[in-house]
Amino acid sequence: MSSDNVKEVTMPQLAESLVQATIGKWLKRPGESFDAYEPICEVLTDKVVAEIPATEAGVMNEILAQEGDTVAVGAVICRVLPEGAPALAVAAPAAVEATPSIPAGTTISGTAQGQEMRQRYSPAVQRLAQEHGVDLLSVNGTGQGGRITRKDVMAAIESHAEATMKPQTSAHAASATTPAAGRGTATASPFASVSSSQPSQGSDANRGSMEANVTVRHSGLHLGETPRIPSIEVEGRDRAGHGESFIDVTPIRQTIARNMRQSVSEIPHAWTMIEVDVTNLVLLRSKIKDEFKRKEGINLTYLAFVLKAIVNAIKDYPIMNSHWAVDKIIVKRDINLSLAVGTEDSVLTPVIKQADQKNIAGLAREIEELARKTREGRLRLDDMQGGTFTVNNTGSFGSILSYPIINYPQAAILTFESIVKKPVVINDMIAVRSMANMCLSLDHRILDGVICGRFLQRVKENLEGYSLDTKVY
Repeated sequence: MSSDNVKEVTMPQLAESLVQATIGKWLKRPGESFDAYEPICEVLTDKVVAEIPATEAGVMNEILAQEGDTVAVGAVICRVLPEGAPALAVAAPAAVEATPSIPAGTTISGTAQGQEMRQRYSPAVQRLAQEHGVDLLSVNGTGQGGRITRKDVMAAIESHAEATMKPQTSAHAASATTPAAGRGTATASPFASVSSSQPSQGSDANRGSMEANVTVRHSGLHLGETPRIPSIEVEGRDRAGHGESFIDVTPIRQTIARNMRQSVSEIPHAWTMIEVDVTNLVLLRSKIKDEFKRKEGINLTYLAFVLKAIVNAIKDYPIMNSHWAVDKIIVKRDINLSLAVGTEDSVLTPVIKQADQKNIAGLAREIEELARKTREGRLRLDDMQGGTFTVNNTGSFGSILSYPIINYPQAAILTFESIVKKPVVINDMIAVRSMANMCLSLDHRILDGVICGRFLQRVKENLEGYSLDTKVY
């Protein structure tokens, strides 16, 4: 095969302001074929994982950019061959093809060997499985290291469709001959049913019984998905049996570390806090949340009211919506709120664009949409860019006091803490009120105590100004 047939794949410009991206994971190895528009690798930019699809069917020939490498837009990342062509005799990079060394004395079971990629799903696979209700844990992966590909998910969907088309009598006969116990004798359906601990969103009866047994505090973006357990490698043990554990640093964690280090090293942080009486807000939400749920199909959280109060305060103090530019301070005209969303393995900051043009209901819809995208791993690069002020809802985890790090290069970040009933003195009398703390970290190059104190007072006034007559539309 002539080298003239080799085509170079370059790093695409995934967004207008993007100048580089990090190779997260190669989905195709040298010698493996792929279809047109099938993802060949994952790249990480601004903590968002995006897939680079093939423009046409072909065969991976040579990988030039290694996993973890930061590559400029337009740089060559790999070379591919046309469909059906044999791979050229090119030495594959050691970092890509090397087999991990196994410490002496370590035993690997037959089922675990070669399955190190078994539970690493690409966003496309997760999206396809979500749309068709496929349980990925029950799908056999045919990709590198047991990785589940789109073809594997499609095969599971087709297999399920064929099974449902069979006569019911055949299904009953088959079930009669299947042993009732023993995981090794029966194959679980990849289409997971809804468990009793996770009732369907459309089942009011299940939801009611669940709420009767378990009280769940939820005041915003709290993602309760199954925790992802990081892979831990034990380096070695001494005679006493002690050892050290190592966790691979993912590209997302590298990005978080870089951004946090830049923020604390370049921005002189200061911190202040104010206590807010949100009793009227609690009563208002309790009054309208059920009707809102029926009308909109989504939950009305406290966070939507908090965002509206913050947006109105920023309108009065626009300097809060700015960032430092060495010889000038740039005040942003649009108010784009970044939401600090903590997943099980990272922190993401999706953005509500032009939040000042949305009412409370509109903000609630944006919160729900961003939360769903985050859960499903479908955040786009555009969803993460353009933020001018960050809001963090640590109250959903029960926190009452926080010192957040500013989302560089913004001027401030505000956290809404947990709502707690406290005895409060009102007109020389003690009353039980619902109270919450608002914690603000500020860039002291731009903001001073006076302006931030007035800003927090305005947020407090806006939150305490909610009444049972407040409209969400």
